[in-house]
Formats: sequence, C-alpha cells, structure tokens
Amino acid sequence: MTMIQVFDPPMCCSTGVCGPDVDPVLPRFAADLEWLTSRGVDVQRFNLSQEPQAFAGNELVMKALREVGNEVLPMILKDGSVASQGRYPTREELAKIAGITEAGESLMTDAVGELVALGAAIASNCEPCFKFHFDKARKLGVSRTDMRAAVSIALDVKAAPARNMVDLADRYLDERPIQAVQPKHLVSTGCCGSSTAGGNGGAKSKSGGCC
Repeated sequence: MTMIQVFDPPMCCSTGVCGPDVDPVLPRFAADLEWLTSRGVDVQRFNLSQEPQAFAGNELVMKALREVGNEVLPMILKDGSVASQGRYPTREELAKIAGITEAGESLMTDAVGELVALGAAIASNCEPCFKFHFDKARKLGVSRTDMRAAVSIALDVKAAPARNMVDLADRYLDERPIQAVQPKHLVSTGCCGSSTAGGNGGAKSKSGGCC
C-alpha cells in the first residue's frame, strides 16, 4: 500500500477554518487527502505545532528544516521519499504522486451536456429547446441511439409523479383503479376539439382545436 505523509507548517488545525483568515487551499487539500484514503492510500498528516515529535523522528524532514527552514513546509513524502515541498499540491498532482491513474475527471463533456439538455427539454415540454439541443448534439456527433436513450429516461422521470398521484388517488378512493371518466355529453375529446351530442335532432358539433 502506498503511504503518503504530510508534514504541515505550524498552525492551529489542518482544516484552516479556525482562524480569522480562512485559507481556501487547506479545506480543499483536506478533502483531497480524504479522497486519497478512499482510493486505498495510507495517508498520515502531522502538524509542526502539535506533533513536533513526528518531525524530530524523520531525518529527511529535519535535514530540510535545518537547511531551508519552515519554508520547506508543507513537505509531502511518498513511501519515505520527498514528493513535494513548499506548497499544497492539487488533487491531480496527489493522484500522480500516489500512482493513481485518474483523479476523478469530470464526465460532463459537451456531448453529455447536450443529452442532459434534451432530457430537460422533454421535462419542460419546450419544443424550441429540444430542436436547438438536438441540432447541437447532432453537430457534436451524438448518435440518435444516445439521444433516444436520453429522451426515454426523461419521459420515465417525467411520468413518475403522475403515476404516484394515480396511486395516491387509488389508495384514497376505495383502492379501485382510476379510469379517465368521459362526461356523458362528450362523445370524444382531444387536441383537435370535442364532438358534442346535443340538440338539432341529435346532430353533433365540433369545437376548434390545434388542427
């Protein structure tokens, strides 16, 4: 197992959030060390003001402190060898030091973003949005299969609340399956208008619709 040792300069705590001036690097670095631990790396961290014995017991660190001073801190050792000194490395640098092949790279590419946008267009019933992001996804080389998958997922998510409401109504209304009830005076309804049965000897009339 890889061992990473961090020798911090003197400070009240390793998080850096207990003083009046918060150093944003320290919370980020603490989170990165936790990430290393989750990847199976043995991480040890020592604070000069609180654990001077750890410094005194490491000849490599003491030699650097005698020759350079506290400016050499933070010093990071990998398996007993100096890997970094004088600054806190980024997560990507820590991953390289520890021999981890990837540092949790983002999966949000432009193509993935367009698939997300297509799903959002379905959820919001926005035709112009769908056409716009379909065109962008197509130009980015996104396959129609992937676009269909994104649409299918969006439709499933969108339909879930309606299904849940029907289930709720079933539970409250004698637990009998709810069916859409068509009023007796309506013969048919739809986006193209409704046909109504009425006067004039049972003649039917149609109201206008989208077509």
